[in-house]
Amino acid sequence: MTWIEGRYEQSLRFGRAAVRKVLTRHKSIAGFRPGTVFALACRISSDFGTTHASIQIVKTVASSASSVALPSVHPGGDVLLHAETLPNVARVLESIAMVEAAGIDPCDASPDHWRHVGSRLDAGLSIRPYTAARHAQWLRRKVLEP
Repeated sequence: MTWIEGRYEQSLRFGRAAVRKVLTRHKSIAGFRPGTVFALACRISSDFGTTHASIQIVKTVASSASSVALPSVHPGGDVLLHAETLPNVARVLESIAMVEAAGIDPCDASPDHWRHVGSRLDAGLSIRPYTAARHAQWLRRKVLEP
């Protein structure tokens, strides 16, 4: 992740990093175990304001599994959600905040929910809230998966 204040700002919005290493004042590395979900936000600005905003919610994969190549994510991952433009990024951040308000860590939310959020954003439709009841159903289904 790179952080140059007011110019190029990459940050983890959520995620449980197994390893964190600060390389310089402006660069750091976070490592995740396979199957971990995290959100990577990016904002690029110029003297005239924000020129690019994006957020990606990614599920890490084993190095031997097939994955999508992503900038700053090695070896890649399963992209659950990708949003660009300030309004879409704001809607994703609101969705993350709603999950947190329900008392659920966004890392633990169903990957299907993040796919749902991305699909609804793309279609311009409202996003269903992720409730404690939906989370409980996800946990029960997760136990039954092979």
